Amino acid sequence: MLKRNKTKGKVYALSQHIFMSAHKVRRVIDEIRGRSYEETLMLLELMPYRACYPILKLVYSAAANARHNLGFDEGNLVILEAEVNESHTLKRLKPRARGRSYAIKRPTCHIRIVVKDTSFYHINRYEHLFLSLKKTEWVKNNKNKYKDKTCHDMYNSGGLWDKK
Repeated sequence: MLKRNKTKGKVYALSQHIFMSAHKVRRVIDEIRGRSYEETLMLLELMPYRACYPILKLVYSAAANARHNLGFDEGNLVILEAEVNESHTLKRLKPRARGRSYAIKRPTCHIRIVVKDTSFYHINRYEHLFLSLKKTEWVKNNKNKYKDKTCHDMYNSGGLWDKK
């Protein structure tokens, strides 16, 4: 129980020196950030990118860390943070015509995924942003003060295309 309070419901997994460009990995990471564990697995298995396989292994590892170390249920996990950092670049030489050689640069990257148990924590002022599915906007009062906060759900109200 003491360990659970120290981590505040967050568990991470880190993978280093992946032989892939950070730009190509970010394309996939941006799609899974803020999604649930099951939805992330489904997306990664169906996406046609080469970067999906190391990310899928890393998401499995983060969920296994959460289950083994803190006893979290995988159904309540959410991808809280996902970041990709550039690592060193391997420089190789490729032989070319007339005894020349061209430099080949093989970029590598580090991937870090943080998962959080949604049943564990209470909502503070920043964490409610990724949990709410409805778009909230401030609506002006008659006194020109922003006091009333209302939720507008575009998909259930008909949206912009309902008007005739």
